Amino acid sequence: MNSPFQQNRRDFLWRSGGGLGGIALASLFNAEQAEAKLHHPPKARRVVQFFMAGAASHLDLFDFKPELVKRHGEPSDFGEHVEAFQNGLGPWKKPVWEFKPYGQSGKMLSDVVSDLGAVVDDIAWVHNVVGKTGVHSQGTLLQTTGFNRPGFPSAGAWISYGLGSSNENLPAFVVLPDHRGLASNGTKNWDAAFLPAQHQGTVIYPGSETPITDLFPGKRGSFISSASEADGGALLSRLNGLHAASRPGDERLEARIRSYELAAAMQLAAPEALDVSQEPSYLKEMYGIRDGVTAWPSQINAEEEMDIFGRKCLAARRLLERGVRFVQIWSGNDNGFPRRNWDSHEDVERDHGPLARGFARGASALIRDLKQRGLLEDTIILWTTEFGRMPSTQGGKGRDHNPYVFTNWLCGGGIKGGITAGESDEWGYKPLDRANPTEVYDIHATILHLLGIDHTRLTVRSNGVDRRLTDVHGHVLKELLA
Repeated sequence: MNSPFQQNRRDFLWRSGGGLGGIALASLFNAEQAEAKLHHPPKARRVVQFFMAGAASHLDLFDFKPELVKRHGEPSDFGEHVEAFQNGLGPWKKPVWEFKPYGQSGKMLSDVVSDLGAVVDDIAWVHNVVGKTGVHSQGTLLQTTGFNRPGFPSAGAWISYGLGSSNENLPAFVVLPDHRGLASNGTKNWDAAFLPAQHQGTVIYPGSETPITDLFPGKRGSFISSASEADGGALLSRLNGLHAASRPGDERLEARIRSYELAAAMQLAAPEALDVSQEPSYLKEMYGIRDGVTAWPSQINAEEEMDIFGRKCLAARRLLERGVRFVQIWSGNDNGFPRRNWDSHEDVERDHGPLARGFARGASALIRDLKQRGLLEDTIILWTTEFGRMPSTQGGKGRDHNPYVFTNWLCGGGIKGGITAGESDEWGYKPLDRANPTEVYDIHATILHLLGIDHTRLTVRSNGVDRRLTDVHGHVLKELLA
Protein backbone atom coordinates (compact mmCIF):
# COMPACT_ATOMS: atom_id res chain seq x y z
CA MET A 1 0.00 0.00 0.00
CA ASN A 2 1.29 3.45 -0.88
CA SER A 3 1.83 6.01 1.86
CA PRO A 4 1.47 9.80 1.97
CA PHE A 5 4.69 9.78 4.03
CA GLN A 6 8.36 9.20 3.26
CA GLN A 7 10.03 6.10 4.68
CA ASN A 8 12.34 8.11 6.96
CA ARG A 9 9.41 9.84 8.68
CA ARG A 10 7.60 6.71 9.82
CA ASP A 11 9.15 6.41 13.27
CA PHE A 12 8.63 10.10 14.00
CA LEU A 13 4.97 9.96 13.01
CA TRP A 14 4.28 6.84 15.02
CA ARG A 15 5.95 8.34 18.12
CA SER A 16 3.82 11.49 17.78
CA GLY A 17 1.01 9.46 19.37
CA GLY A 18 -1.86 11.89 19.88
CA GLY A 19 -1.79 13.17 16.30
CA LEU A 20 -2.46 11.54 12.96
CA GLY A 21 0.77 9.52 13.25
CA GLY A 22 -0.36 6.00 14.01
CA ILE A 23 -3.44 6.12 11.84
CA ALA A 24 -1.95 7.70 8.74
CA LEU A 25 0.99 5.32 9.00
CA ALA A 26 -1.52 2.50 8.64
CA SER A 27 -1.89 3.36 4.97
CA LEU A 28 1.62 1.95 4.49
CA PHE A 29 0.30 -1.54 4.98
CA ASN A 30 -2.57 -3.67 3.75
CA ALA A 31 -6.11 -3.35 5.12
CA GLU A 32 -5.65 -5.96 7.86
CA GLN A 33 -2.41 -4.39 9.11
CA ALA A 34 -3.99 -0.92 8.93
CA GLU A 35 -6.85 -1.90 11.20
CA ALA A 36 -4.37 -3.31 13.72
CA LYS A 37 -3.04 0.26 14.13
CA LEU A 38 -6.38 1.87 14.98
CA HIS A 39 -7.27 3.41 18.32
CA HIS A 40 -9.74 0.64 19.16
CA PRO A 41 -11.27 -2.37 17.37
CA PRO A 42 -13.49 -1.17 14.51
CA LYS A 43 -17.03 -2.29 13.82
CA ALA A 44 -17.06 -0.83 10.31
CA ARG A 45 -14.62 -0.68 7.41
CA ARG A 46 -16.39 1.51 4.89
CA VAL A 47 -18.95 4.32 4.57
CA VAL A 48 -21.68 5.41 2.16
CA GLN A 49 -22.94 8.98 2.42
CA PHE A 50 -26.20 9.94 0.72
CA PHE A 51 -26.43 13.70 0.29
CA MET A 52 -29.71 15.37 -0.75
CA ALA A 53 -28.57 18.71 -2.17
CA GLY A 54 -30.91 21.66 -1.76
CA ALA A 55 -32.28 20.81 1.71
CA ALA A 56 -34.74 17.93 1.90
CA SER A 57 -37.86 18.38 4.01
CA HIS A 58 -37.75 16.18 7.08
CA LEU A 59 -41.43 17.01 7.65
CA ASP A 60 -42.56 15.50 4.35
CA LEU A 61 -40.33 12.41 4.45
CA PHE A 62 -39.51 10.99 7.88
CA ASP A 63 -40.46 13.27 10.79
CA PHE A 64 -44.22 12.96 11.24
CA LYS A 65 -45.93 15.80 13.13
CA PRO A 66 -49.63 15.20 13.88
CA GLU A 67 -49.90 18.79 15.12
CA LEU A 68 -49.22 20.06 11.60
CA VAL A 69 -52.05 17.91 10.28
CA LYS A 70 -54.35 19.21 12.99
CA ARG A 71 -53.37 22.88 12.51
CA HIS A 72 -52.98 22.86 8.73
CA GLY A 73 -53.88 26.25 7.26
CA GLU A 74 -53.92 28.07 10.59
CA PRO A 75 -51.61 31.09 11.04
CA SER A 76 -48.20 29.90 12.22
CA ASP A 77 -47.05 31.04 15.64
CA PHE A 78 -43.53 30.02 16.64
CA GLY A 79 -43.61 31.79 19.98
CA GLU A 80 -40.48 33.76 19.09
CA HIS A 81 -39.02 35.89 16.34
CA VAL A 82 -38.02 33.73 13.38
CA GLU A 83 -35.28 34.76 10.97
CA ALA A 84 -36.64 33.29 7.75
CA PHE A 85 -34.41 32.86 4.73
CA GLN A 86 -37.05 34.19 2.34
CA ASN A 87 -40.74 34.68 3.11
CA GLY A 88 -41.71 31.25 4.34
CA LEU A 89 -43.67 32.12 7.47
CA GLY A 90 -47.13 31.50 6.05
CA PRO A 91 -49.74 29.20 7.68
CA TRP A 92 -48.84 25.83 9.16
CA LYS A 93 -48.46 23.23 6.41
CA LYS A 94 -49.22 19.55 6.87
CA PRO A 95 -47.06 16.90 5.15
CA VAL A 96 -47.58 16.72 1.41
CA TRP A 97 -47.93 12.91 1.55
CA GLU A 98 -49.69 10.58 3.96
CA PHE A 99 -47.64 8.84 6.66
CA LYS A 100 -47.96 5.17 7.69
CA PRO A 101 -46.18 2.95 10.25
CA TYR A 102 -43.59 0.43 9.00
CA GLY A 103 -41.66 -2.45 10.48
CA GLN A 104 -41.65 -3.84 13.99
CA SER A 105 -40.51 -0.43 15.19
CA GLY A 106 -43.69 1.15 13.79
CA LYS A 107 -41.68 4.02 12.36
CA MET A 108 -43.90 6.53 10.54
CA LEU A 109 -42.77 7.13 6.96
CA SER A 110 -44.21 9.22 4.17
CA ASP A 111 -45.75 7.39 1.24
CA VAL A 112 -43.18 8.98 -1.06
CA VAL A 113 -40.34 7.07 0.70
CA SER A 114 -42.35 3.91 1.37
CA ASP A 115 -39.60 1.77 -0.21
CA LEU A 116 -37.60 2.39 2.96
CA GLY A 117 -40.28 0.53 4.88
CA ALA A 118 -38.58 -2.76 3.95
CA VAL A 119 -35.40 -1.72 5.83
CA VAL A 120 -36.81 0.64 8.44
CA ASP A 121 -35.84 -1.63 11.33
CA ASP A 122 -32.19 -1.42 10.24
CA ILE A 123 -32.19 2.39 10.45
CA ALA A 124 -31.49 4.74 13.36
CA TRP A 125 -33.22 8.13 13.02
CA VAL A 126 -31.80 11.37 14.37
CA HIS A 127 -34.48 14.07 14.15
CA ASN A 128 -32.76 16.78 16.23
CA VAL A 129 -29.81 17.70 14.01
CA VAL A 130 -29.10 21.44 13.89
CA GLY A 131 -27.08 23.57 11.48
CA LYS A 132 -25.38 26.93 11.72
CA THR A 133 -26.72 28.68 8.65
CA GLY A 134 -29.58 28.80 6.18
CA VAL A 135 -27.23 29.38 3.23
CA HIS A 136 -26.87 26.39 0.92
CA SER A 137 -23.14 26.67 0.25
CA GLN A 138 -22.25 26.99 3.93
CA GLY A 139 -24.73 24.36 5.08
CA THR A 140 -23.46 21.87 2.50
CA LEU A 141 -19.82 22.40 3.44
CA LEU A 142 -20.67 22.01 7.12
CA GLN A 143 -22.16 18.57 6.50
CA THR A 144 -19.43 17.39 4.10
CA THR A 145 -16.33 18.85 5.78
CA GLY A 146 -17.32 19.87 9.31
CA PHE A 147 -16.71 23.55 8.53
CA ASN A 148 -19.05 26.06 6.91
CA ARG A 149 -16.33 27.72 4.85
CA PRO A 150 -13.95 26.41 2.17
CA GLY A 151 -10.43 25.15 2.78
CA PHE A 152 -11.08 22.01 4.82
CA PRO A 153 -10.96 18.33 3.83
CA SER A 154 -14.09 16.32 3.19
CA ALA A 155 -14.98 13.55 5.62
CA GLY A 156 -14.21 11.11 2.81
CA ALA A 157 -10.73 12.59 2.41
CA TRP A 158 -10.08 12.29 6.15
CA ILE A 159 -11.12 8.63 6.10
CA SER A 160 -9.02 7.95 3.01
CA TYR A 161 -6.04 9.60 4.70
CA GLY A 162 -6.56 7.80 7.97
CA LEU A 163 -7.32 4.31 6.69
CA GLY A 164 -5.92 4.21 3.18
CA SER A 165 -7.36 1.99 0.47
CA SER A 166 -7.70 -1.77 0.65
CA ASN A 167 -7.43 -1.94 -3.16
CA GLU A 168 -4.45 -0.25 -4.81
CA ASN A 169 -6.24 -0.29 -8.17
CA LEU A 170 -9.19 1.81 -6.99
CA PRO A 171 -9.39 5.09 -5.06
CA ALA A 172 -10.32 5.04 -1.39
CA PHE A 173 -12.84 7.88 -1.84
CA VAL A 174 -15.32 7.91 -4.74
CA VAL A 175 -17.97 10.54 -5.51
CA LEU A 176 -21.10 9.85 -7.59
CA PRO A 177 -22.58 13.32 -8.31
CA ASP A 178 -26.02 14.18 -9.58
CA HIS A 179 -26.07 13.59 -13.33
CA ARG A 180 -27.46 17.09 -14.03
CA GLY A 181 -24.57 18.94 -12.41
CA LEU A 182 -22.81 19.62 -9.13
CA ALA A 183 -24.35 20.85 -5.89
CA SER A 184 -23.43 24.08 -4.09
CA ASN A 185 -19.62 24.46 -3.76
CA GLY A 186 -18.99 21.99 -6.57
CA THR A 187 -15.79 19.98 -6.08
CA LYS A 188 -15.03 21.67 -2.73
CA ASN A 189 -17.45 19.20 -1.16
CA TRP A 190 -14.98 16.37 -1.74
CA ASP A 191 -11.70 18.30 -1.72
CA ALA A 192 -8.62 17.11 0.18
CA ALA A 193 -7.69 20.72 1.10
CA PHE A 194 -4.47 20.58 3.16
CA LEU A 195 -4.32 16.76 3.04
CA PRO A 196 -2.34 15.17 0.19
CA ALA A 197 -4.27 15.55 -3.05
CA GLN A 198 -4.51 11.80 -3.61
CA HIS A 199 -7.18 11.69 -0.88
CA GLN A 200 -9.69 13.91 -2.67
CA GLY A 201 -12.78 12.25 -4.08
CA THR A 202 -12.58 10.63 -7.50
CA VAL A 203 -15.67 11.59 -9.52
CA ILE A 204 -17.52 8.81 -11.36
CA TYR A 205 -20.74 8.97 -13.40
CA PRO A 206 -22.11 5.39 -13.58
CA GLY A 207 -24.12 4.66 -16.69
CA SER A 208 -22.71 7.52 -18.74
CA GLU A 209 -20.62 7.16 -21.90
CA THR A 210 -17.48 8.24 -20.03
CA PRO A 211 -17.97 7.37 -16.33
CA ILE A 212 -14.48 8.62 -15.44
CA THR A 213 -13.17 11.68 -17.28
CA ASP A 214 -9.87 11.26 -19.15
CA LEU A 215 -9.28 7.72 -17.91
CA PHE A 216 -8.83 6.52 -21.49
CA PRO A 217 -7.52 8.27 -24.61
CA GLY A 218 -10.09 10.32 -26.52
CA LYS A 219 -11.37 9.47 -29.96
CA ARG A 220 -8.58 11.51 -31.54
CA GLY A 221 -6.05 9.24 -29.84
CA SER A 222 -6.73 6.25 -32.08
CA PHE A 223 -3.00 6.02 -32.85
CA ILE A 224 -2.30 5.08 -29.22
CA SER A 225 -1.90 1.34 -28.71
CA SER A 226 -1.84 -0.62 -25.46
CA ALA A 227 1.87 -1.24 -25.88
CA SER A 228 2.73 2.41 -26.59
CA GLU A 229 0.63 3.56 -23.67
CA ALA A 230 2.40 1.09 -21.37
CA ASP A 231 5.81 2.25 -22.62
CA GLY A 232 4.82 5.88 -22.12
CA GLY A 233 3.61 5.16 -18.61
CA ALA A 234 6.86 3.39 -17.75
CA LEU A 235 8.88 6.34 -19.02
CA LEU A 236 6.79 8.80 -17.02
CA SER A 237 7.21 6.65 -13.94
CA ARG A 238 11.01 6.76 -14.28
CA LEU A 239 11.00 10.51 -14.87
CA ASN A 240 8.70 11.07 -11.90
CA GLY A 241 10.99 8.95 -9.74
CA LEU A 242 14.05 10.96 -10.71
CA HIS A 243 12.19 14.21 -10.13
CA ALA A 244 10.95 13.05 -6.73
CA ALA A 245 14.40 11.87 -5.65
CA SER A 246 15.74 15.40 -6.07
CA ARG A 247 12.91 16.85 -3.94
CA PRO A 248 12.62 14.71 -0.79
CA GLY A 249 9.70 15.44 1.48
CA ASP A 250 7.51 17.17 -1.12
CA GLU A 251 4.12 15.63 -0.33
CA ARG A 252 2.47 17.49 -3.21
CA LEU A 253 4.72 15.71 -5.65
CA GLU A 254 4.18 12.37 -3.96
CA ALA A 255 0.42 12.85 -4.18
CA ARG A 256 0.59 13.78 -7.86
CA ILE A 257 2.69 10.72 -8.67
CA ARG A 258 0.34 8.51 -6.71
CA SER A 259 -2.61 9.97 -8.62
CA TYR A 260 -1.00 9.11 -11.94
CA GLU A 261 -0.22 5.60 -10.75
CA LEU A 262 -3.78 5.14 -9.56
CA ALA A 263 -5.17 6.36 -12.88
CA ALA A 264 -3.12 3.74 -14.70
CA ALA A 265 -4.30 1.00 -12.35
CA MET A 266 -7.91 2.12 -12.70
CA GLN A 267 -7.83 1.55 -16.45
CA LEU A 268 -8.09 -2.14 -15.69
CA ALA A 269 -10.04 -2.16 -12.42
CA ALA A 270 -12.64 0.60 -12.89
CA PRO A 271 -14.45 -0.68 -16.03
CA GLU A 272 -15.01 -4.04 -14.39
CA ALA A 273 -16.15 -2.47 -11.12
CA LEU A 274 -18.66 -0.24 -12.90
CA ASP A 275 -20.05 -2.85 -15.28
CA VAL A 276 -23.52 -3.69 -13.96
CA SER A 277 -24.56 -5.53 -17.12
CA GLN A 278 -23.71 -8.92 -15.62
CA GLU A 279 -25.84 -8.34 -12.54
CA PRO A 280 -28.99 -10.54 -12.50
CA SER A 281 -32.22 -9.01 -13.74
CA TYR A 282 -34.01 -9.42 -10.42
CA LEU A 283 -31.31 -7.40 -8.68
CA LYS A 284 -31.41 -4.59 -11.23
CA GLU A 285 -35.17 -4.50 -10.88
CA MET A 286 -34.79 -4.21 -7.10
CA TYR A 287 -32.64 -1.13 -7.65
CA GLY A 288 -35.14 0.33 -10.13
CA ILE A 289 -32.77 -0.01 -13.09
CA ARG A 290 -34.38 -0.29 -16.52
CA ASP A 291 -32.55 -2.16 -19.27
CA GLY A 292 -32.08 -0.19 -22.47
CA VAL A 293 -31.57 3.20 -20.83
CA THR A 294 -28.45 4.65 -22.42
CA ALA A 295 -28.63 8.39 -21.73
CA TRP A 296 -29.48 10.43 -18.69
CA PRO A 297 -32.33 12.89 -19.16
CA SER A 298 -32.30 16.49 -18.04
CA GLN A 299 -35.92 16.40 -16.97
CA ILE A 300 -37.11 14.96 -13.69
CA ASN A 301 -39.64 12.18 -13.14
CA ALA A 302 -39.87 9.30 -10.71
CA GLU A 303 -39.14 6.41 -13.07
CA GLU A 304 -36.02 7.99 -14.51
CA GLU A 305 -34.83 9.08 -11.07
CA MET A 306 -35.15 5.48 -9.88
CA ASP A 307 -33.06 4.26 -12.81
CA ILE A 308 -30.39 6.92 -12.36
CA PHE A 309 -30.13 6.75 -8.59
CA GLY A 310 -30.38 2.96 -8.65
CA ARG A 311 -27.40 2.74 -11.01
CA LYS A 312 -25.37 4.86 -8.63
CA CYS A 313 -26.35 2.69 -5.68
CA LEU A 314 -25.54 -0.55 -7.49
CA ALA A 315 -22.21 0.89 -8.63
CA ALA A 316 -21.56 1.87 -5.02
CA ARG A 317 -22.10 -1.70 -3.87
CA ARG A 318 -19.67 -2.99 -6.49
CA LEU A 319 -17.07 -0.41 -5.46
CA LEU A 320 -17.48 -1.15 -1.76
CA GLU A 321 -17.04 -4.88 -2.18
CA ARG A 322 -13.84 -4.18 -4.16
CA GLY A 323 -12.25 -2.19 -1.35
CA VAL A 324 -13.37 1.45 -1.75
CA ARG A 325 -13.58 3.03 1.71
CA PHE A 326 -15.98 5.96 1.23
CA VAL A 327 -18.65 6.44 -1.43
CA GLN A 328 -20.56 9.73 -1.58
CA ILE A 329 -23.82 9.64 -3.57
CA TRP A 330 -25.50 12.93 -4.51
CA SER A 331 -29.08 13.76 -5.41
CA GLY A 332 -29.79 17.29 -6.66
CA ASN A 333 -27.70 19.94 -8.36
CA ASP A 334 -27.29 23.71 -8.26
CA ASN A 335 -28.28 24.66 -11.80
CA GLY A 336 -31.14 27.02 -11.02
CA PHE A 337 -34.63 26.82 -12.50
CA PRO A 338 -36.72 24.82 -13.04
CA ARG A 339 -35.82 23.02 -9.81
CA ARG A 340 -33.64 19.95 -10.20
CA ASN A 341 -32.89 19.63 -6.52
CA TRP A 342 -34.48 19.54 -3.06
CA ASP A 343 -34.72 23.32 -2.62
CA SER A 344 -38.51 23.36 -2.69
CA HIS A 345 -39.42 27.02 -2.17
CA GLU A 346 -42.17 26.87 -4.80
CA ASP A 347 -43.58 23.35 -4.78
CA VAL A 348 -42.56 20.51 -2.45
CA GLU A 349 -44.61 17.89 -4.26
CA ARG A 350 -43.16 18.75 -7.67
CA ASP A 351 -39.55 18.83 -6.50
CA HIS A 352 -39.42 16.23 -3.75
CA GLY A 353 -41.67 13.64 -5.37
CA PRO A 354 -39.43 12.16 -8.10
CA LEU A 355 -36.23 12.70 -6.14
CA ALA A 356 -37.60 11.05 -3.00
CA ARG A 357 -38.98 8.03 -4.84
CA GLY A 358 -35.68 7.62 -6.68
CA PHE A 359 -33.44 7.80 -3.63
CA ALA A 360 -35.75 5.64 -1.47
CA ARG A 361 -35.80 2.86 -4.06
CA GLY A 362 -32.03 2.90 -4.53
CA ALA A 363 -31.15 3.28 -0.86
CA SER A 364 -33.50 0.49 0.19
CA ALA A 365 -32.06 -1.81 -2.46
CA LEU A 366 -28.49 -1.01 -1.43
CA ILE A 367 -29.21 -1.78 2.22
CA ARG A 368 -30.89 -5.08 1.34
CA ASP A 369 -28.16 -6.00 -1.14
CA LEU A 370 -25.36 -5.29 1.33
CA LYS A 371 -27.21 -7.19 4.02
CA GLN A 372 -27.67 -10.33 1.94
CA ARG A 373 -23.95 -10.28 1.09
CA GLY A 374 -22.87 -9.85 4.71
CA LEU A 375 -21.46 -6.40 3.99
CA LEU A 376 -23.96 -4.25 5.87
CA GLU A 377 -22.57 -5.33 9.22
CA ASP A 378 -19.33 -3.46 8.53
CA THR A 379 -20.62 -0.72 6.20
CA ILE A 380 -22.02 2.52 7.66
CA ILE A 381 -24.71 4.29 5.64
CA LEU A 382 -25.42 7.96 6.40
CA TRP A 383 -28.26 10.01 4.88
CA THR A 384 -28.04 13.78 5.20
CA THR A 385 -28.84 17.13 3.66
CA GLU A 386 -27.65 20.68 4.40
CA PHE A 387 -30.65 21.65 6.56
CA GLY A 388 -34.39 21.08 6.77
CA ARG A 389 -37.47 23.01 5.76
CA MET A 390 -39.97 25.08 7.71
CA PRO A 391 -43.30 23.74 9.05
CA SER A 392 -45.01 26.81 7.61
CA THR A 393 -45.83 27.47 3.98
CA GLN A 394 -44.06 29.55 1.41
CA GLY A 395 -46.39 30.56 -1.40
CA GLY A 396 -48.88 27.85 -0.52
CA LYS A 397 -47.00 24.86 -1.97
CA GLY A 398 -43.42 25.41 -0.88
CA ARG A 399 -41.34 25.50 2.30
CA ASP A 400 -38.52 27.85 3.29
CA HIS A 401 -35.11 26.88 4.70
CA ASN A 402 -34.93 25.57 8.27
CA PRO A 403 -31.41 25.32 9.72
CA TYR A 404 -32.86 25.04 13.23
CA VAL A 405 -33.60 21.30 12.97
CA PHE A 406 -33.51 18.51 10.40
CA THR A 407 -33.00 14.76 10.08
CA ASN A 408 -30.07 12.41 9.56
CA TRP A 409 -30.38 8.66 9.48
CA LEU A 410 -27.77 5.93 9.74
CA CYS A 411 -27.64 2.15 9.49
CA GLY A 412 -25.23 -0.78 9.33
CA GLY A 413 -21.67 -0.91 10.65
CA GLY A 414 -22.40 -1.05 14.38
CA ILE A 415 -25.50 1.18 14.29
CA LYS A 416 -28.51 0.09 16.34
CA GLY A 417 -31.49 -0.22 14.01
CA GLY A 418 -35.14 0.53 14.60
CA ILE A 419 -34.58 3.41 17.00
CA THR A 420 -35.02 7.17 17.12
CA ALA A 421 -32.31 9.14 18.91
CA GLY A 422 -33.24 12.79 19.28
CA GLU A 423 -36.64 14.29 18.52
CA SER A 424 -37.78 17.58 17.04
CA ASP A 425 -40.51 19.64 18.69
CA GLU A 426 -44.23 19.33 17.93
CA TRP A 427 -43.87 21.50 14.81
CA GLY A 428 -40.58 20.09 13.52
CA TYR A 429 -39.19 23.60 13.93
CA LYS A 430 -36.42 23.09 16.52
CA PRO A 431 -35.10 20.22 18.69
CA LEU A 432 -37.50 19.07 21.37
CA ASP A 433 -34.65 19.38 23.87
CA ARG A 434 -33.06 22.63 22.73
CA ALA A 435 -30.22 22.27 25.24
CA ASN A 436 -29.04 18.98 23.72
CA PRO A 437 -29.23 19.04 19.93
CA THR A 438 -27.20 16.82 17.61
CA GLU A 439 -24.59 18.51 15.42
CA VAL A 440 -22.63 17.29 12.43
CA TYR A 441 -19.56 16.95 14.67
CA ASP A 442 -21.41 14.30 16.68
CA ILE A 443 -22.36 12.40 13.52
CA HIS A 444 -18.76 12.50 12.27
CA ALA A 445 -17.36 11.53 15.68
CA THR A 446 -19.69 8.53 15.79
CA ILE A 447 -18.74 7.35 12.29
CA LEU A 448 -15.02 7.66 13.06
CA HIS A 449 -15.55 5.79 16.33
CA LEU A 450 -17.19 2.90 14.48
CA LEU A 451 -14.23 2.86 12.07
CA GLY A 452 -11.89 2.43 15.04
CA ILE A 453 -10.75 6.06 15.17
CA ASP A 454 -10.83 8.47 18.11
CA HIS A 455 -11.97 11.69 16.45
CA THR A 456 -9.92 13.83 18.87
CA ARG A 457 -6.71 12.08 17.80
CA LEU A 458 -7.17 12.13 14.02
CA THR A 459 -5.34 15.42 13.51
CA VAL A 460 -2.99 17.08 11.06
CA ARG A 461 -1.19 20.38 11.54
CA SER A 462 -2.14 23.13 9.08
CA ASN A 463 -1.13 26.78 9.38
CA GLY A 464 0.00 26.25 12.94
CA VAL A 465 -3.23 24.56 14.09
CA ASP A 466 -3.90 20.88 14.76
CA ARG A 467 -6.95 20.41 12.55
CA ARG A 468 -9.44 17.57 12.72
CA LEU A 469 -12.70 16.63 11.03
CA THR A 470 -14.72 17.54 14.14
CA ASP A 471 -12.95 20.90 14.73
CA VAL A 472 -12.95 21.32 18.54
CA HIS A 473 -16.42 19.81 19.01
CA GLY A 474 -18.25 16.52 18.87
CA HIS A 475 -19.02 13.49 20.95
CA VAL A 476 -19.88 9.90 20.08
CA LEU A 477 -23.63 9.30 20.01
CA LYS A 478 -23.59 6.20 22.20
CA GLU A 479 -27.33 5.71 21.93
CA LEU A 480 -26.80 4.89 18.24
CA LEU A 481 -24.32 2.11 18.93
CA ALA A 482 -25.45 -1.52 18.75
